[in-house]
Amino acid sequence: MRKLRQICQTGLGISLRLSFVGGTDMATENKLKLYSHWISSCSFRVRFALNLKGLPYDYQIVTTFSEPEFLKLNPIGFVPVLVDGDSVIADSFAIIMYLEDKYPHPPLLPHDILKRAINFQAVTIVSSSIQPFQNYTVVKYIGEKIGPDEKLPWTQRVIGKGFTALEKLLKNHAGRYATGDEIFLADMFLAPQLDAAIRRFNVDMKEFPTLSRLHEAYNEIPAFREALPENQPDAVH
Repeated sequence: MRKLRQICQTGLGISLRLSFVGGTDMATENKLKLYSHWISSCSFRVRFALNLKGLPYDYQIVTTFSEPEFLKLNPIGFVPVLVDGDSVIADSFAIIMYLEDKYPHPPLLPHDILKRAINFQAVTIVSSSIQPFQNYTVVKYIGEKIGPDEKLPWTQRVIGKGFTALEKLLKNHAGRYATGDEIFLADMFLAPQLDAAIRRFNVDMKEFPTLSRLHEAYNEIPAFREALPENQPDAVH
């Protein structure tokens, strides 16, 4: 079947619908809508998970985070937000756990309880100890209050500290991917963070051989490549 892109104007920006010539409009049938922004690493996580699970979705571009209609979906005004029929879920971790419960194949959580705990620990380092401190709002504030020349060093320092912890955590657990030879939850969070660190923030990776190897492995996964920021319909090149 030949895939078509239909771009539709909405109150929040643009909706990207994937449909298929000669078949059912899978996005409409599935009713999943992802409110996303191309550069958001949190949105990237969810796109990666949706792609891995083979779930078609409508891509809803959010251009104004203070838009009243968007704030009805997520009062804090952040992406991503997933809408599944009458269900609205915000926050990348909550969304991925929802998808895991509703669409369990392929699984993103291992059965082994230690491996599962390591996945959660890696996720927490990325989502609590790295990403919030490199968030656009924080970096913008650093630039305004301290100076624009401090924005990149601040971001690199924050990422470096988190990567040091992740390197120590994963060096004895990693296989082809973060916690073995299968893709799990930790990879959903690590892959976008590594991509941003290397390509956006020019982090020196020589002290992180495990993470560098994982980054190379992620780039070989079609579901990851399709979720890359530059491959989104709202990407600014």
